[in-house]
Amino acid sequence: MKFDFWILLYIIDWTLFALVAITVLYLGVFAIASLFNRHTAFNKAKKQNRFVILIPSYMQDDVIEHTVVSILGQVYPMRMFDVVVISDHQSEMTNMKLAQYPITLLTPDFAESSKAKSLQYAILNLPEFKIYDIALVLDADNIVGQEFLTQVNDAFETAATKAIQLHRISRNRDTAAARMGSIFEEINNAIFRRGHIVLGMSAALAGSGTAYDFNWFKTNVMKAKTAGEDKELEAFLLRQGYFIDYFDHILVYGEKQRTTLKMNEQHGRWAIQQIQNFIRNIKFLPGAIFSKQYDLADKIIQWMLLPRTTMVGIIMLMSVVLPFIYMTLVIKWWILGSLALFFFALATPDYLVDEMWNKTFLRSPFVTLWGIISTKLIGNKLDSLKKKIR
Repeated sequence: MKFDFWILLYIIDWTLFALVAITVLYLGVFAIASLFNRHTAFNKAKKQNRFVILIPSYMQDDVIEHTVVSILGQVYPMRMFDVVVISDHQSEMTNMKLAQYPITLLTPDFAESSKAKSLQYAILNLPEFKIYDIALVLDADNIVGQEFLTQVNDAFETAATKAIQLHRISRNRDTAAARMGSIFEEINNAIFRRGHIVLGMSAALAGSGTAYDFNWFKTNVMKAKTAGEDKELEAFLLRQGYFIDYFDHILVYGEKQRTTLKMNEQHGRWAIQQIQNFIRNIKFLPGAIFSKQYDLADKIIQWMLLPRTTMVGIIMLMSVVLPFIYMTLVIKWWILGSLALFFFALATPDYLVDEMWNKTFLRSPFVTLWGIISTKLIGNKLDSLKKKIR
């Protein structure tokens, strides 16, 4: 019995360590790369493209009007862009207020709402005589500056590709959860966007603040079937051989979850979407490697890695438990944990290290540990997930 216990312990310990170590190494490479600047000539666009700005808004009555005002206040000519708000399950009062603005207001009544359905509904209801060059997707809580569309127009011509991702940044840090969300967002920007671009690889899409070639978007968004439509579109782009560019200087401000409960629910959904996309796209990995589609291969490998919250939770758990069982086993976990923290520190911008940093830092381990506990949501939904995947 004693022998069996130690064999089992070693198997669990080294299996978890290998999974976490691979994830830490991957994050570390791109965290270091994010410290370097990409030198790209950024020229004024030769023409003004025509935009359609799609804003799905599901029960976002408190913030959607501010977003509409923000996007309408552009210095970019108003004749060159249309704003389409897909108001899903919002109040009549909200819809009445929105109807006063020079926008297209759509009010679907989905039995089961999703962002993909809202975007598809918008595409199907655009006037046939309208011609657009760029589809820009924003969230209902996004705020942008007056030069935003001008910057996006210039960036899109500079990129000369089918999709670009803009820099999402938090506009609220009024609670510990919101501050942690701000830090996580910027770490993602550094590792999965800026770091990738520096090394010549495609950036990750972020769900909002994304500009697409309109004709490409019109065709491909209709294929989206899940709540993680941005990751589906990302996979479509990479499988079709298109590069996803990232522009760090074009800011899109959004609100972060203000409670740890909401934040953990959000992270749980993201973890489920990561598993879903991995299962859907793993079959493309061998072909991507042999055909030298390195962006696609990188993305599939990225979806294979542990979610950051899960990774930190495992490091914490093993670092606390193993000393009571066998001290020698824990040393490698302490080293790995120190490396992970170092890489996260590299990826965190200086402006987030303020007077509230210490409190946020001390609280984050408890939030990440709860994040591990809350991943039971994944186990509960895996069966239904498998049924949806064909």
